[in-house]
Amino acid sequence: MTEPRRPLIAPLRHTAILIAIVLGVAAYGIYVQAASDGQPVEHGGSALPLYLSLLAAEWGLVRYVVIGIRRTGTRVRDLIGTRWAGPKDALRDVGIGLGFWAAWTATAPLLARFLGPDSAASVDKLLPHGIPESAAWILLSLSAGFCEEVVFRGYLQRQFQALGGNPALAITAQAVIFGISHGYQGLRNVLVITVFGALFGMLAHWRRSLVPGMAAHAWTDIAAGLVLRH
Repeated sequence: MTEPRRPLIAPLRHTAILIAIVLGVAAYGIYVQAASDGQPVEHGGSALPLYLSLLAAEWGLVRYVVIGIRRTGTRVRDLIGTRWAGPKDALRDVGIGLGFWAAWTATAPLLARFLGPDSAASVDKLLPHGIPESAAWILLSLSAGFCEEVVFRGYLQRQFQALGGNPALAITAQAVIFGISHGYQGLRNVLVITVFGALFGMLAHWRRSLVPGMAAHAWTDIAAGLVLRH
């Protein structure tokens, strides 16, 4: 379904550079993954430096988004969407997000099984061990929930919709880029994460807000590292 064209939320050159940055980081991750020859790497040393670098990268992307949207008078709160009128609105959005997470948690393993085994190196080495790393993982997960929703479902999805006027194409385009950005996890997981990104895009489009997706995204990452880990 095509909707009326909306104004661009940032210059096209800014969007192209953002996509190039995301794909460049993805290419580096794929290179590092390939260099390991698909062999699992045991956890060793502290993961805190890695978590801090990922935090810097997440917020660096948001900072870059802010620079671009300022040129059109758009604010981050505009990307986030509908504001809460009271506690009931907050609880409703968080509840929708957690319900979405529960549904995704139940179906993702089925999708992964359907796609078959993956040859990517294990990412277990990225998961936290001990209280300091667990605390940092929670902070990183909360940041990812906010930052990645702003970048992919807030900025890119709205920009693509402004370009084409088609919500379905906008959701698909941002989901594909989101999936590719996780290329270091292997092809199977890229496909799973692309579906994940598309569902989050549909959630954002339906709710006209990123908040439910932020809640679901953050809890998905927290649970992956602290609750559902193998």
